[in-house]
Amino acid sequence: MKSILTTLTLCVTLLNVSLAQKFTISGTIKDAKNGEVLIGAPVSVKELTGVGVAANIYGFYSLTLPQGNYTININYVGYATQSFPISLNADTKLNVELNEKNTDLKEVVIQAEAGDNNIKSVEMSVQKLDIKQINKIPALLGEVDIIRAIQLLPGVSTVGEGASGFNVRGGGIDQNLILLDEAPVFQSSHLFGFFSVFNPDAVKDVKLVKGGIPAQYGGRLSSLLDVRMKDGNNKEWSGSGGIGTIFSRFAIEGPIVKNKGSFLVAGRRSYFDKLFFPFSKNDAIKNAIAYFYDFTVKASYMITEKDRVYVSGYLGKDKFKFGGKNGFGFDWGNTTATVRYNHVFNPKLFSNVSLIYSNYNYSLGVGTDTSGFSWKSNIINYAIKPEFTYYLNSKNTITFGLNSTFYTFDPGLFTFQSASTEPKRTFGDEKKYTIENSAYIGNEQIVTGRLSAQYGIRFSNWINIGPGTVYHYKDTVGNFTRDTLANGGSTKYSKGQIQHVYNNLEPRLSLKYELTETSSVKASYNRMNQYLHLISNTTASTPLDVWTPATVNTKPQQADQYTLGYFKNLKKNKYETSVEVYYKDMRNQVDYVDGANLLLNKLLEGDLVSGKGRAYGVELFFKKTQGKFNGWISYTLARTERKVSTINNGNWYANRYDKPHNLSIVCNYDFNPKYTLSANFVYSSGTPATFPTTRATVQGLVIPNNTYNYRNNVRIPAYHRLDLSFQITNDKKKAKWYTLPGILAKVCKKPTYESNWVFSVYNVYARHNAFSIYFQRNADNLAQTDAIRYSVIARAIPAITYNFKF
Repeated sequence: MKSILTTLTLCVTLLNVSLAQKFTISGTIKDAKNGEVLIGAPVSVKELTGVGVAANIYGFYSLTLPQGNYTININYVGYATQSFPISLNADTKLNVELNEKNTDLKEVVIQAEAGDNNIKSVEMSVQKLDIKQINKIPALLGEVDIIRAIQLLPGVSTVGEGASGFNVRGGGIDQNLILLDEAPVFQSSHLFGFFSVFNPDAVKDVKLVKGGIPAQYGGRLSSLLDVRMKDGNNKEWSGSGGIGTIFSRFAIEGPIVKNKGSFLVAGRRSYFDKLFFPFSKNDAIKNAIAYFYDFTVKASYMITEKDRVYVSGYLGKDKFKFGGKNGFGFDWGNTTATVRYNHVFNPKLFSNVSLIYSNYNYSLGVGTDTSGFSWKSNIINYAIKPEFTYYLNSKNTITFGLNSTFYTFDPGLFTFQSASTEPKRTFGDEKKYTIENSAYIGNEQIVTGRLSAQYGIRFSNWINIGPGTVYHYKDTVGNFTRDTLANGGSTKYSKGQIQHVYNNLEPRLSLKYELTETSSVKASYNRMNQYLHLISNTTASTPLDVWTPATVNTKPQQADQYTLGYFKNLKKNKYETSVEVYYKDMRNQVDYVDGANLLLNKLLEGDLVSGKGRAYGVELFFKKTQGKFNGWISYTLARTERKVSTINNGNWYANRYDKPHNLSIVCNYDFNPKYTLSANFVYSSGTPATFPTTRATVQGLVIPNNTYNYRNNVRIPAYHRLDLSFQITNDKKKAKWYTLPGILAKVCKKPTYESNWVFSVYNVYARHNAFSIYFQRNADNLAQTDAIRYSVIARAIPAITYNFKF
């Protein structure tokens, strides 16, 4: 017994000695020029192959090593590599500021991470775009746009011009979790999908995750689009902006307290209604109102070395009105606000607590306050999200946290007044109230020198609460609206009373195995649950579609996604290649009975049906990252289908955004630092549509009919388009009084002024791409039916944009 105790004492002593001889290097990595934190900056140890860590989204890193002498390398693309010799015999803080690399044209790169990150990282199905790279892509009317840029990536598509949002791996636009500084954005588009709500002058980082989604994210089935705003320049005052064909923009940033606090303010406003509408001969157009604007603000302040606070917000609106003062109009807009507090408990434990507000509202109407009608709807949520990162050792980084969100859904309030002498009448569906809670834990682990894993589990909880009324329905029979108000009809719930609860577990797993220094295979699995439904019966969802929560009658959507990929880099990371295959099994997918009434219908759930879905495909990606000629090619071969017992005779049918072939080619050629030519070409299969299968002639009139109950039984013509742009960059020069307002010239020390001209042509060969095809009787022969192709953009659109920066 004595010998056993002696042995145990010796083991404990050796363990304590071993632990005592390990120390932690931690700190923050920033841009030396403006103080912006560098997301994902890689930190490696020269003496230990395979040992390293990437800075988190707040630029913080932590690395625990045995006592000894090391060389710490930080090699971030676009910045000069820095090395720091460290004699590690105690916990050490190492804050680093990286300087941009001065490169000649042959060294130009179009990525913003480690050159071999696609090989070394355990992440897969992830695409990152640097704002400098996005700026080169030819765009509609010469305006840089984030959403249009990601539509050029594999696995991402859209149903066409004039369609809001984007589709990822066979999912609907509502199945994308879009975050702006952690606040959810429910409508990502201005002007019916032609532009996104994200001002490029305010954006720092864009990350799209299509599979292998980490445990800290949930609530959507298909993807995560994480957009991070600039923190603001904490070194000196600076600004940027542009004057374009359709709108102008301006952003300014500077220090609140140098090296400690900063701010950013950015705004945009369109003016095509002011420039073009007044010259129309049509009075309805001449007096029309059509514009959008957005305003972005952010501030950050470092309270102590361990404490930092961020405050950011967004306000945007689209407004349209036709027919004069009393004409028909509609509008929509997002408002978000985020307060975040970072705290470093110790060199290994980092925390962030976020308070989040988001409000998406939309309305339409006609007339004045005394006569006419209006319809208003919105979705509001408040959230609190504490999250923690624990750097256990050099091989394990653990993340864990909670999230609680309170939702208010207003499906629509309709107000009607026929005359000023008549009282106003209102009707509509009741507001709905829900609480979404989640808890998660995950770990990113280096298992061996070649094998890494990221795994975790998320628990999600959805609670429907009163006040409100729950209606009870019989099962759907045939393809007709359910027989409602069965078994007593409905149940009323008082304020705060629980109506229904859903609980779900969501496992996540990603694996990476390095075959060689330049190649790896990766695999991932994730289960996602979505408790929100976007109700839309159009081919392209619009900003006026209704959001509704999962209830006792409409179950949450659920998906399991399996992904396998091979990644290979060539010629010292000059070329990146990848192949990914995926399969997504979806359940409780929402569809509608024929003739469903989706607006102002308190019995809406009676018109909804539920089915299953599947999406599968292969994604090919080739990217050239260096040199005068750079860009990428992406090709996706995929299908997305649904099966509902009461639709299409119970057989599988193509989803409305099913596009089997998607090809995107993006090319940039830098003649020299002054001139750049860019082009992109896109090709995709046409979207499915439901056409009549038979027709009958009654008294000389043709009546079409879908006799066999087919859904999406034909496909409209394929889509293809070529865009070009030519960019002229002027030499940097000292700012004059006429290039900067006087007050800014005084604030900025030795201000410099940069500018460029962008000449672009969208849809170069004027392709008449069909957005939809509809049928109408021939005016000269009522027995004849004509198929009409509707194109949103059917001509080449040139544009000129002037951009500046100081």
